[in-house]
Amino acid sequence: MTVKLATDRRAAPSIKAQAEAPRLRSAETRLRLFTGNANRPLAAAICDNLNIELGDATVDQFADGETCVKINENIRGADIFIVQPTFAPATNLMELLVMIDAVRRASARRVTAVIPYFGFQRQDRKDQPRVPITAKLVANLITTAGADRVMTMDLHSAQIQGFFDIPFDHLYAAPVLVDHYMRLAIPDVAVVAPDIGSVKMARAYAKRLSGNLAIVDKRRPRPDAVEMMNVIGDVEGRNVVIFDDIVSTASTLVEAARAVREAGAREVYAACTHGVLCGDALERITNSDVRELVITDSIPHTPGSLPAKIRVLSVASLLGEAIRRIHDEESLSSLFV
Repeated sequence: MTVKLATDRRAAPSIKAQAEAPRLRSAETRLRLFTGNANRPLAAAICDNLNIELGDATVDQFADGETCVKINENIRGADIFIVQPTFAPATNLMELLVMIDAVRRASARRVTAVIPYFGFQRQDRKDQPRVPITAKLVANLITTAGADRVMTMDLHSAQIQGFFDIPFDHLYAAPVLVDHYMRLAIPDVAVVAPDIGSVKMARAYAKRLSGNLAIVDKRRPRPDAVEMMNVIGDVEGRNVVIFDDIVSTASTLVEAARAVREAGAREVYAACTHGVLCGDALERITNSDVRELVITDSIPHTPGSLPAKIRVLSVASLLGEAIRRIHDEESLSSLFV
């Protein structure tokens, strides 16, 4: 009897460990990341950074073009991150909304919408009669769909954060872009804001790059049309870096580059977070005074489709680290100190 009791006591911890093992394994895989079709390469790169597999989901369309989503794995109680920029077409936004609804109904513990490029944000106020505030509408849609948290990067207008009644994390591509220009070690650098709205961002870049700050005064007579006025600040004999959040038609960028060259600048570099690059943007950039335009992969571009002047930097490591910190309930602000 004594031997049997001793054997039972020795076996008890092993049995308890076996009982707890499934729960421990479940906790280790609690973070799951899914994506739609908007930017799968970026989502895959984020997963590589986090050392996890991309979540198994079918994101397709029915025969009539409607969005069809199915989550192909058990995510009950999981911490879900959905990576999906919402640039045009509107299908990208619709995929995000339907995926949020799908994982919510699959009993996810928390749903975070990771939107590297927040589309529909340029109508963010009622600046004319009878116009919508589209950014607010999109914020309402994302919240109603069931997102618990939103993460995005370099908003066109910081006030959009206030359109959400859920936690909102606003990231900046500055660490990636600044690191690139620090490696280039451009001498006599001057940082230029292409318009008044970009001054705060340009000042932050100028501080990090230890350069002067200049501003291009811009007037926009109609949407997507730019008429430059003059350069405020000293750029004569300096190498200029123009920073902006979005390059869409590239009219602002090209006119700003022309203005600083006429003001005596030597080489003109440019950087932006979101390379929308629509219409004749690529042709304008190719024929402009810009020596190099650096963009991030927040919006995907077909390999080989961009001219030699445009260089793409990845923000996968930045987004991956932010996702890890949110999952582990750590601070994000220290990423940008």
